[in-house]
Amino acid sequence: QSQLSQALNGLSDRAKEAKEFLVQLRNMVQQIQENSVEFEACLVAQCDALIDALNRRKAQLLSRVNKEHEHKLKVVRDQISHCTVKLRQTTGLMEYCLEVIKENDPSGFLQISDALIRRVHLTEDQWGKGTLTPRMTTDFDLNLDNAPLLQSIHQLDFVQMKVSSPVPAPPILQLEECCTHNNSATLSWKQPPLSTVQVEGYILELDDGNGGQFREVYVGKETMCTVDGLHFNSTYSARVKAFNKSGVSPYSKTLVLQTSEDTQSEEQTLPFPVPLERSQLRRMSPFSSTLNLQPSFSGRSYFELRSSAHQLSLHSSLQSLNSAVDIKKMVAVAWFSFDPASAHADIIFSNDNLTVTCNSYDDRVVLGKTGFSKGLHYWELSIDRYDNHPDPAFGVARIDVLKDAMLGKDDKAWAMYVDNNRSWFMHNNSHTNRTEGGITKGATVGVLLDLTRRTLTFSINEDQQGPVAFENLEGLFFPAVSLNRNVQVGARSGSP
Repeated sequence: QSQLSQALNGLSDRAKEAKEFLVQLRNMVQQIQENSVEFEACLVAQCDALIDALNRRKAQLLSRVNKEHEHKLKVVRDQISHCTVKLRQTTGLMEYCLEVIKENDPSGFLQISDALIRRVHLTEDQWGKGTLTPRMTTDFDLNLDNAPLLQSIHQLDFVQMKVSSPVPAPPILQLEECCTHNNSATLSWKQPPLSTVQVEGYILELDDGNGGQFREVYVGKETMCTVDGLHFNSTYSARVKAFNKSGVSPYSKTLVLQTSEDTQSEEQTLPFPVPLERSQLRRMSPFSSTLNLQPSFSGRSYFELRSSAHQLSLHSSLQSLNSAVDIKKMVAVAWFSFDPASAHADIIFSNDNLTVTCNSYDDRVVLGKTGFSKGLHYWELSIDRYDNHPDPAFGVARIDVLKDAMLGKDDKAWAMYVDNNRSWFMHNNSHTNRTEGGITKGATVGVLLDLTRRTLTFSINEDQQGPVAFENLEGLFFPAVSLNRNVQVGARSGSP
């Protein structure tokens, strides 16, 4: 009885485990059904997205065919109209000549015969080679190559995803490596010290400076990034997350940063001392080739660190550090140098990229490194060399302005071009407001960009040149100059 009782206890345990296993299997049946529905919905959504993309492409291709159709019809109809008019004129001339031939008065015939013969020959010459040849073929010289897409569709299949490692831990923003300068921000981060999970890359996100949605500004393997072209005197929030094959980590804590003031402002106390020299940050930038930090015009830098549950101010955490350091008051102003990365290849740089000339006789464009999107900005350009009376142009431009033409030739630049006697304003190749008064060697051209009033004004030797040059300006503008080898220009920025 004792042996049987012990055996029954073991069997009872197995039976209990079997019941629990059956419950687990029944739960798996329900979970498989739910996952199947979810997977099918995802598959249908992906295929529908492909079909929508194909339909959009189909509409675009049909639009191109329709344009080609309309173009061919227009060319043929124009040729029909032209040929009809010429045929009517030729027929009229022929009928008139036949009537003249019937003229019985020899003297009257001789008076007009020479002129008629010349007209007949001239009209015949107008029907010369090519006139009676169609200007357009009836064939549509278009061929849709759908073989690669069909092959891709036939090869469309599922990929087995195997989780080989956990997702990374949230990165840590390194406050001591972060800084702002003018309207640029440099951020640095690292993985937690004890983390052993492999990381394939990072995603850096910034909001729009007004508390709006976050947007990706960098995706890559680097742990440092410089973002250019931000608004001046604005507060941005930044965060970063890591990713690998298994997925994406949670976000880091949010870093709140303040860009520089764009005009002379009231004296401000820095929340904490920021080093003026940060050459170690010259590592990478998704929007510009170099990070230019100048101690002569250092920008206002300010950071806060926010977590999801509360806000932690870096100012309070560094209060003891500040108490031991003499924090000086300063006026922060916008500063720029010329940008070799975006300039035409013929531009020659010197004086730490503050002076430019050109090795071509054609006009070439160079931009400043700093873009302005709001606020009041003033800078000056000194004419260091001026030979043979060229007409350089000064103003502002978009980053994608034409680099091989005079500034203002396209719709991406607003400029004043000037010679030794007079000046003109130019935008989209439209010349306006000719004004007397030019430049010579040693002259100073001033540019006043007021993005509060959305205007652009020019001056020569501190006297306004003409009226307000341009109005209703909106967007991101870079200081710009176009010149040739007869001119050398130096930039003076950072002025209050």
